[in-house]
Amino acid sequence: MLKHSIRWLVGLGAVSALVAASATPAVAAATIEPYFQDATLAVGSEKMSGLLLYADEATTLEDVSVRYDYRSLANKISITPADQQACTTPEPGVLVCAEEFDVVLSELPPLGSGIYRSGTKRVNMAATEDAQLGDAGDLVVSYEAAGGRRGSYTSRVRVGEGVDLAGGPFTTFTSKPGGKVPVPLVVSNVGAKTVTGFVAVFDLPYSMRTRERFSNCRYSDDHLVSCQFDEEIPAGGALSATLNLELARDTYAPTNQSGYAQFMTIADFEDLTRVREAVGARAAVPGAGPKLTLTDAPNRARQADQTDVGPGYDYTGWIIKVTGRNGTDLAAIGATLKGGVGTVVTATVGFRNNGPATLDNVSEEWEAATHTLVELPPGTTAVEVPLGCELRPGTRTYQCASDMLLVAGKTYTVDFRLRVDKVVPNAKGTVWVNAPCECPAGGSFTGDIKPANDRATILVNPGQGGGDGDGGGGGGGGSLPITGTPTGLLAGLGVLLVAAGLGAHLLARRRSTHIVG
Repeated sequence: MLKHSIRWLVGLGAVSALVAASATPAVAAATIEPYFQDATLAVGSEKMSGLLLYADEATTLEDVSVRYDYRSLANKISITPADQQACTTPEPGVLVCAEEFDVVLSELPPLGSGIYRSGTKRVNMAATEDAQLGDAGDLVVSYEAAGGRRGSYTSRVRVGEGVDLAGGPFTTFTSKPGGKVPVPLVVSNVGAKTVTGFVAVFDLPYSMRTRERFSNCRYSDDHLVSCQFDEEIPAGGALSATLNLELARDTYAPTNQSGYAQFMTIADFEDLTRVREAVGARAAVPGAGPKLTLTDAPNRARQADQTDVGPGYDYTGWIIKVTGRNGTDLAAIGATLKGGVGTVVTATVGFRNNGPATLDNVSEEWEAATHTLVELPPGTTAVEVPLGCELRPGTRTYQCASDMLLVAGKTYTVDFRLRVDKVVPNAKGTVWVNAPCECPAGGSFTGDIKPANDRATILVNPGQGGGDGDGGGGGGGGSLPITGTPTGLLAGLGVLLVAAGLGAHLLARRRSTHIVG
C-alpha cells in the first residue's frame, strides 16, 4: 500500500550523514544516524511516531533509552508512551523511555541492499487545549546505548487545524502493454472543516507512465510523483480530475499492475519531505505545461497549517489488468580468467535481461526478482564477496539475491574476487540465474521464456580445448555502478523515493550490483 511506501520514504531521509560517513568502509562500530519525522498536530487528535535508526552495517544496540525533549512546546503538546514501554518524566516537557529489548539494526531486503534500520518503541503526540494555531517548536529526540553510543535528531512540531481527507473508490481497467488508460483522481472532505489546499502523492509502479507535464505536479522522467492543489474542499464536498496513464511497452503480461495516490494536507506533506533539502537529495522536477485542476473548485489562500486527523482511507487506487503475452529472458553471464598461484582475479558475473519485458517485484514484501547461484571453479577461493551473496553451507556455491526491478535491456553483474590457490587447466565454475531458492523474501523467477541460457561458465586458466567462458552472455568488464538514476531508485524502494529525492546516494554507495545500460 501507499502508506507502506511512504513509511520507507520518510525513514530513508535520515541517512544523509550516514552516507557521507560510509564513503569508506567502517573500521570499528557501525555509524548510526537517528531520524524522527516532523509533525503537525491538531487539538483533539493524536499522532503516533517513533525514532528510526539507520546504520551502514548490521549492528545491535543494548540498554537503549530514548529522550524526548519538547520543552520549547511545554504545555502546548504532550508526548506519552504508545507501546507500553517504561517511561519517566524527569521534568516538564521531557519524556525518557527505556527499551525493553535490544534494538537490532538489520538489513532491508532484498539481501545485499546495504541499508540497515530499526526503530524504537513509539510515542503518542497530541496538542493540548492550551495550544493555539501557529504554535511551533523543536522536538529533540536523542538515544543512548551501552558502550557510550548516542545520537540525536531535531524535528519540527507545529500546531494546526484538523481536517479529514478521503480518496475515491478503487477502479479496475484492462490494457495491453503500451496502452493508454485514463483513470479518475477523486478526493473528498469527510470532516467538518474546509480543506484549504492539499497534495496527492503517487505510488505508481515502473510500468505506469504519463506524458502530461502539469505545472503543479512533479515528475521523475515519465513517472508522476506528486501534485499540489490550492483548491479548497468544503465539508462534505468532493473534487475530481482525470489522469491519462500509459503502460510501458516493456510491461510484463499477463499481470495486474496497481497504482495508488494518497491525499494529505500541505503541512503533512511538508512534514514528510522537508528533510530532502537538508540531505541535498535529488528532487523531482515540476512540469512546464498547464495546471492540473479539479472540477468546480474555487481557489483560496491557505489560512493556517492543517493536518489530517482521520488517516486510513485517504487514498485511492487503480488496477490495470495487462493482457496479452510479454515475457522475459534472463541470460546468465560468466567470465574467463587467467592467473598464477597466489594471483587474485576478478570474476564479473551475473545476467542480462534480454526482455522484451521488465521484471518488477517492488512490493510490500520487498522480494528479489530472482536469485543466482555462483559456483566457484576448483583451485580458487573467494577473498571478496559481493553484498547480497551468501555461501551455501558445506558448498563452494554462493547464492545472490537480485534487485527487485530488472529492466529490459539492462545487465546486472557483481564482482567476485578470487584467489588462485592451484592452477587447474580449464577449471570451471557455474553461474545459474533463476536458480531454485526457498527464500524468506520469495523464490526465483520461474517464467523465463528461454531457460536454455540460464547457465554460464566461469573458466579459469583455459588451455587447449578451453571453451567460451561467458556461456554466450559476454564477459564482465566495462560495467557501470548504480548512480542513483530513477531505475536504481525504483529497483530499491519504489518511485516515492524520488518524491522526496531520498536514498539515491545511499543506494549508490551501498549496493554492490553493477548495471550496464
